[in-house]
Amino acid sequence: MTAIGFGKTTLAACALAYAASSPTQAQDTTPSAEQIKKGSATYAQNCAPCHGPRMLDPQGAFDLRTFPRDEKDRFITSVAKGKNQMPPWAGLLSPEDIESLWSYVLAGEKQ
Repeated sequence: MTAIGFGKTTLAACALAYAASSPTQAQDTTPSAEQIKKGSATYAQNCAPCHGPRMLDPQGAFDLRTFPRDEKDRFITSVAKGKNQMPPWAGLLSPEDIESLWSYVLAGEKQ
């Protein structure tokens, strides 16, 4: 028994239960083929003119292929509210459109 009265097995079980319920626990974030396709179309129409057809613009727009995969909220905020030279898109794209864009960025050119 440890000093707090739990055995090693109980501590391990508690740790596993906590990890399973933790909001930071990795969730299945694999986008569906439909989401990726929709995001690709939205990207081609609205984003490619500045970010390039393959998420890389040699003229200087952010290389979306390198966007951190664990920063979805940052991506959503940047698209919705704009950032640096990029205008806000919240009034033109629906939240679902922006989610689809995120799916496309996550998938990269794999679709």
